[in-house]
Amino acid sequence: MLAQHLAQHLAPEYALRFLTRNVTRKNEYLWDLKHNYIDPDALTGVHKVIHLAGSSVVDKRWSKSRKQVILSSRVDGAHFILEALKKQQITIEAFISASGIGYYGAATTDTVLNEKSPKGNDFLSTVCSKWENAAHAFRSDHVANRIAIVRIGIILAKNGGALKKIIPPITYGFGSAIGTGKQYMPWIHIQDLCAIFKFLLNHEHISGTFNGVAPEHITNVEFTKSIAKALNRKIILPNIPRFVIQGLLGEKALILLEGSRVSPDKIMKSGFTFEYDNIHAALNDIIKNK
Repeated sequence: MLAQHLAQHLAPEYALRFLTRNVTRKNEYLWDLKHNYIDPDALTGVHKVIHLAGSSVVDKRWSKSRKQVILSSRVDGAHFILEALKKQQITIEAFISASGIGYYGAATTDTVLNEKSPKGNDFLSTVCSKWENAAHAFRSDHVANRIAIVRIGIILAKNGGALKKIIPPITYGFGSAIGTGKQYMPWIHIQDLCAIFKFLLNHEHISGTFNGVAPEHITNVEFTKSIAKALNRKIILPNIPRFVIQGLLGEKALILLEGSRVSPDKIMKSGFTFEYDNIHAALNDIIKNK
């Protein structure tokens, strides 16, 4: 979803290529991690690479094998591209990688987290840390002149993202907050997220790690009520108890039950301006223009 939206943002300025397991267009090139293959023509003449690949963390229960897929799809993908560039003796201008706010761990605290905050100690924080280390290897191995990493929050979009699963129950009167409802939900409109990636692509003096979240801090209760208001609905059911979510989702429940405030000040101080800096503007654009 993100790659498709980002391509629309970048197409007027960039000649784009996509690595995919199912080639259907001229600008798509085959790569297959399982069989250690990448079309060598995919990287010839490439100046910048954006790494968004990664299996979904929400679609399936976190079995041991699923956890390995989540990790390897991110880390091994980056390593594979790095080795392919080294093999072809290609140096690129920039390597820009996605990561997640899961880096900070699943916890609800009063602390506002920034890019200097320590990593958490759960599964997703480990995944994000290794994912980011794989990105930094492009710089340490002298394959990329510049590295940028975006720790992405909850993506709000018309087609896909978090709202695809949240809107239907609220529409039919079954929506409710989760757990205590006090956990924060760092969110971002997909247009702003794409704009951040484009901003980092175009500003060659900017590098490092940036939080890809809107500047507004809202709780799960506030988030749920805001969606209901945009849909002209009311939340009438009590919060879904914590034990119910844990029973349904297992360890994965933590990503719904916990959440901290995350600051985007660093990207803003670099010169980036959000188009959707509050939840009401974001939801009005997404839901009412759907």
